[in-house]
This record gives sequence, structure tokens and C-alpha cells, in this order.
Amino acid sequence: MQPNSQNVTDYPNNNAIFLVWNFKEDIPAEKIKSVFQRVCALVINLNNSALDRFPDAKASCVLGIGYEAWLKLSLPQPLPKELKNFEPVIGDKHTAVATRGDLHFHIRADEKSLAYDMSAAISGFMKEIAGCVVEVQGFRYWDSRSILGFVDGTENPHGTDREHFAVMGEQDAAYKGGSYLFVQKYIHNLDAWKSLPVEEQEKVMGRTKDNDIEMTDDVKPPNSHIALANVGDDFKVVRDNMPFGNIATNEMGTYFICYASTFTTVQKMLTNMFIGNPPGNYDRILDFSTAKTGTLFFVPSMDMLSEFGG
Repeated sequence: MQPNSQNVTDYPNNNAIFLVWNFKEDIPAEKIKSVFQRVCALVINLNNSALDRFPDAKASCVLGIGYEAWLKLSLPQPLPKELKNFEPVIGDKHTAVATRGDLHFHIRADEKSLAYDMSAAISGFMKEIAGCVVEVQGFRYWDSRSILGFVDGTENPHGTDREHFAVMGEQDAAYKGGSYLFVQKYIHNLDAWKSLPVEEQEKVMGRTKDNDIEMTDDVKPPNSHIALANVGDDFKVVRDNMPFGNIATNEMGTYFICYASTFTTVQKMLTNMFIGNPPGNYDRILDFSTAKTGTLFFVPSMDMLSEFGG
């Protein structure tokens, strides 16, 4: 029987809530393990219930587990081959920071009320053993654009390619059906960005703003986002980025989230962006976008999640 992946290949929808939780230091390990078991069962329940009650809502919840949490929870060994603590990628000017994350919940629903209810149910369990260190409520902005005004995710694979690039196969047979999950919370300097003429913004991105057409290689600047973040047709990830905004705190940003069958692909993207290709030729979008978090998780298959849930 083939392992079933979690909902990592679902397409973006209108609303998403991203939650990162870290286990409390003063909670006994056995207590944490007990609650985690119930949380795994809850995630399965939430997905089944949403599909049954609201079949057209495109609602789902995906659970990812960090390296330290995997060890603390005494989950199967050896670990997934590329699961580790993410290490910062330090360029001459910009850094992809590394931040702690024990559990990550990616909650999607076209109806915001449903996303909220799923988040509240998860919190009801998690607050016993952990603190929520990141909460981002993302929303669909116009025709899948980021807050910067450009369409986000154009290079995403489609159809069966989504599973090929997002879901692990025989390269790590014990974890077949699983995925690597990498997330970064970016804050954008919109004042600086908006001061650029549209033509300059397009050079930063490597594509047109209005109709989302990629520049030809002889026109596209080598330090444009498209030139550096895309590392080849054989090395893709499934992105589910969402914009977010808080007017009161002036925090406008993008929650970068991707699922991949191998973290090596993500590492290459980050190296190109932050260090540069060649070194020094970094992604110019970073002059307007600051990574505040950076964490790697592993998403077990639904079958393995069921085992964890008892």
C-alpha cells in the first residue's frame, strides 16, 4: 500500500493561517508526547471533517515537525535524510536567518471562519505544552499577487509534477509520501519599493508587472529574482506563499512556504538568492525584503501521522 501524503500539493486558496509552536522547557517529555499524539489524531480528524462537511471549501491542515522536536518526541530513527536544524545562509549584505520551530501548522480554507475554527481547535491542545511563536494570517491578494504587486508562484509545477517535486519517493523509502517543508516570514519595505518606477520593479523581478510575462534571458538582469530563485526545470518546489499585512505595525510581507521532495533544492535556491550566483550577485529583491524567520520541518505521510496518533 502506497503511503498517502498530507495535503502538500493542494493549490493556494483565499485564506491561510500559519502557526509555529515551540515546546515549553518545563513540561515533562511524556506529557509532550501524549499531547502530540492527540494533536496528530486531531489533524487527521480536522481534514476528514472539513472534507465531509464542506467538500467545496478546499480546507486542509498540514503538520510539519522540526528536527529538535523529532528527537524530543522519540520519533522513528534514523531520521529523514535531510531533516536538520536549518543553518543561516549568510551573504555579504543579506542573511537568511535560522529560527527555532518545533511544530508547524499550515491551515487553508476558502472560508476564513473554517480556518479560524481549525486553528482554535489546534491551540486548545497545543497551549498545554507549547507556546505559539509565529502566527501569520495570509490572504489571496487580487490574482495571486504578493503585496509587492507581482504575481507570485508562476513557476509552480502543475498536475502530476506537483507530487513529483513535493513528495518523497524511493530516495528515502522509510519516509516515502513525506515532504520537506521550509518557511520564511518576509517583511517588505513598501515605501522603498513603491518609490521605484515600474520599469525598475520589473527588472528586480525579471518579469512584467501587469501581465506576468517573464523577460527573455538577454533582457532579464542576472540579479533579478527570477534569474536566481529558479534553479532549473529539474529542481522545483511547490510554493504556497501568501501575503499578509498589519496596518497598525506597518508589517507588510510574504510568508514564503514550500514543500519539496528534497531540501537540497531549497538550499540551492537560498544560496543563489543570499550569497549570489556568482557570489556577490545576490537577489535584488532582498534589498526590499527582510527574512525574519527561517525553519525547516518534515511533513510525514498521512499514514505515518496516523501511526503517531495511535
